[in-house]
Amino acid sequence: MLERVFHLKEHGTTVKTEILAGLTTFLSMAYILAVNPSILGTVMNSNGVFLATAITSAIATMIMGIFANYPIGLSAGMGLNAYFAYTVCMADLKGVEDPFRIALTAVLVEGVVFIFLSLFKFREAMINVIPMNLKYAITTGIGLFIALIGLLGSGIVVSDPSTTLALGDLKSPTVVLSSVGFLIIVTLAHYRVKGAVLLGILISWVLGIGAELAGWYQVDPEHDLYSLIPVFNNGLDFSGLGETAFKFNFSWAADHFIQFLSIVFSFLFMDLFDTVGTVVGVADKANLLDKEGKLPKAGRIFMADAIGTTMGACLGTSTVTSFVESSTGVGVGGRTGLTACTTGLLFLLSIFLSPIFVAIPSFATAPALVYVGMLMFSSCKKLDFEKDIADTVSAYLVIIMMLLTYSIANGIMYGVLAWVILKFCTGKRKQINPFMLVLFGLFVLRIVGLITGFM
Repeated sequence: MLERVFHLKEHGTTVKTEILAGLTTFLSMAYILAVNPSILGTVMNSNGVFLATAITSAIATMIMGIFANYPIGLSAGMGLNAYFAYTVCMADLKGVEDPFRIALTAVLVEGVVFIFLSLFKFREAMINVIPMNLKYAITTGIGLFIALIGLLGSGIVVSDPSTTLALGDLKSPTVVLSSVGFLIIVTLAHYRVKGAVLLGILISWVLGIGAELAGWYQVDPEHDLYSLIPVFNNGLDFSGLGETAFKFNFSWAADHFIQFLSIVFSFLFMDLFDTVGTVVGVADKANLLDKEGKLPKAGRIFMADAIGTTMGACLGTSTVTSFVESSTGVGVGGRTGLTACTTGLLFLLSIFLSPIFVAIPSFATAPALVYVGMLMFSSCKKLDFEKDIADTVSAYLVIIMMLLTYSIANGIMYGVLAWVILKFCTGKRKQINPFMLVLFGLFVLRIVGLITGFM
């Protein structure tokens, strides 16, 4: 049954490996179950957001697994949720009653638009015409990007007003435990221990519990240091969904059409290129790209993403997108949709076991992100910096802008713009695929929108 659905032998994997990969991906993504209610809870019912996040993540990820057969997990996108709460609801719609209803309406429209774009293979065409050097650069850049996420999550790297980034407190328990976790993962991987990444996460967490019991790790919610010990309470409370599900406001959207359209466009751009970057990076690392660098059944990936966004808006959460943390599951051997289905099932179970999953801290998953970031960074070996100046400069800009602007979409934007412009400047305009011109136009529109404040 599983072989017929997921083609495990064809992808050189086993049921055990796929389940382990799915669990690893879930543990790397599980932070969203705590973070998303915290962010969206500033403008919505946090219990409803938690339930919406868990249910939507479960269904969208299982759709990805069964419909597309790819090892990619989906959930409410980081960055997109912050934009939803802090920019749209608390700034753009300041003074409007229940601004989250308007934001959810915009996310719903975005999801419906993406369903149509996926049906007409717009997003599939986009991912397949991106030059190979750009694809390898995206993978490399994402490797650095997720490593930075991990380093920030552990406290090894911290923000600094003078230098932007700086080295964290080396005696901090989160820094020490995260560093130990990374060494554990690397050592286990050296000895080819199955599930090295997952074991590293769990061991880091257990060591953290010991540090808390010993009094070294101090619980301090004001500084995002929560108890590492799961606390179970009695019963489940689904009442929060009544405060978030199907809470749309189409009348406001109609009365303020231009302003509403700008909100929709912003969600569209951020989601479109974040997803493309993530999918390219994860697929490349899993060796799922074909000989021409194209991604088979890419349309199904984007359809799962679009359905997830639409469903999330209906239940009450921000834009659902493919998660770059899926690369942790790929890093331990995940190659098929069985990995995604395992992750999705765990999201469903998290509704009942949320105290366990929410208790796993960011410093425990950080070593996994740093290690997998290293694996993805190895794609830099495939980069060609010798033949074509457009390929060279665009790849370079993808990597540095993705990292330094903390955005996958921004990295792709700079890379595509540079590639097209330099092809014209070097007299190689015939090498430009018409679809790359479409992407170029979209990014120009994006820049104009940012400058004018439309987006």
